[in-house]
Amino acid sequence: MLTLYRPESIFSPRHAPSWLLFTFAAGAVNASALLACQTYVTHVTGTVTRLGMEVVHLMPFVDFALVLGCFIAGAMLSGLLINGRAHAGKRPRFATPLWIAFSLVLFTAVGGHLGLLGDFGGAVTQPVDFLLLSILSFAMGLQNAAIATSTGLLVRTTHLTGPATDLGIHLAELFFCKDEARAHARRHAALRAGKIAAFAAGAAVTVPLAYRLEFLVFLMPASLMLVAITLSFLPERIAREARARRREQAAAASAAVDGACP
Repeated sequence: MLTLYRPESIFSPRHAPSWLLFTFAAGAVNASALLACQTYVTHVTGTVTRLGMEVVHLMPFVDFALVLGCFIAGAMLSGLLINGRAHAGKRPRFATPLWIAFSLVLFTAVGGHLGLLGDFGGAVTQPVDFLLLSILSFAMGLQNAAIATSTGLLVRTTHLTGPATDLGIHLAELFFCKDEARAHARRHAALRAGKIAAFAAGAAVTVPLAYRLEFLVFLMPASLMLVAITLSFLPERIAREARARRREQAAAASAAVDGACP
């Protein structure tokens, strides 16, 4: 898989705040969607659960299948823009999926405030409610896949089951690992714990704001996404990370060749 960031740069003070901001934004989006439509959107578990519960009711089943499909479609588009372009010999668009996700969350705030996405609050009953959920699900699929690809699957930002599992694994490693392996486990555990806290904080901050701002509450996660993109995904920073990554790969390839020579 094509990656952008080297493992050591993922945990650096330059980029670690970006992962926390993206996760904070996802927690805010998830809480806002729940308050708006009584449904989660940033992780697939809740959507699939509702899909199974509605299996005997055709229209709700189809609607939740659409929300699930939108998350997967967002991840697919991210894969096409990054790995697909690289496979075709073109420059991968690491930032483009994130800009699209930011734009969709921003549209949700503005479009919802203008009355294009129905009423804020209440159960999911109208097609326009599923339009809102589908837009947000697509955006979160884009974000999660773009971050996962860029970091070599080390960072996910829209759900917590995997990070919580990883946290437990790395905390266990602290009891028996030593030296560099222990430091490695500590870095991983700190990032996972930070993401869990950031996701919860995003949801916590959202609740009082949503009751006052309704759809405009989505401006908050959109703003945080913009800051995170600026911190780690501006073109010159992508180019710098890509050059460093290529140098590292070239050095590893050279070392492998030297090691193979008699």
